[in-house]
Amino acid sequence: MNQPKDKLIAALDVDSQEEAMAAVERMEGALAWVKVGARLFSATGPSVVGLLKQQGLKVFLDLKFHDIPATVASACANAVASGADMINVHALGGRAMMAEGAAAARNAAKASGHSSPIVIAVTVLTSMGPEDLRLLGFNQSPEELALHLACEAKAAGLDGVVASAHEVAAIKKVNGPDFVVVTPGIRPAWASVDDQKRIMTPAQALGMGADFLVVGRPIFAAADPKAAALQTLKEMEEE
Repeated sequence: MNQPKDKLIAALDVDSQEEAMAAVERMEGALAWVKVGARLFSATGPSVVGLLKQQGLKVFLDLKFHDIPATVASACANAVASGADMINVHALGGRAMMAEGAAAARNAAKASGHSSPIVIAVTVLTSMGPEDLRLLGFNQSPEELALHLACEAKAAGLDGVVASAHEVAAIKKVNGPDFVVVTPGIRPAWASVDDQKRIMTPAQALGMGADFLVVGRPIFAAADPKAAALQTLKEMEEE
């Protein structure tokens, strides 16, 4: 059975390779997974993924590819070449785009000898509420839209989705228990909400069935990041 450490993804939302590696070193083995998003990747390029892998970490490359199918397919293949263990596309790109991206990732892994990455799709950002969606022309609630997009991702052959912990139970019910759900917007009981709107504590999210929890600022903005990570893991054990 996976331990809490195997379900926690720490978001390296920093601006340089040096900051990222220093943050990882301060953790001294408290982490198994880290997330490299647009902020860090745009500053360093794919080399940071390789460096993190050398530290024995698994990497979620969170770039939310969203373009025409051919472009996303090439991007996914390149993400696999970087060594990423998990990659994502944006579900709003459509079923064809998601399917081609996933196929390209798996084919690239097979051709290069890399392990096939977990390929997931972003549904609705946890910073968005009902009014945000209405302004974009969506009449569905965040929960309804996330479930719909999760079903599209499943139909496209993806391994799972990124969704708020509030949607996990419904997504699992419709798409099955093996359909992976990665949940951002996780705030430990002791942490501030920041700019997130649809949040849960680690224990609550795991109780809903989440497979991975993404936590960033509560860990790395803490005075003692390692202590914050360990405290988060302790909360996860209370599920």
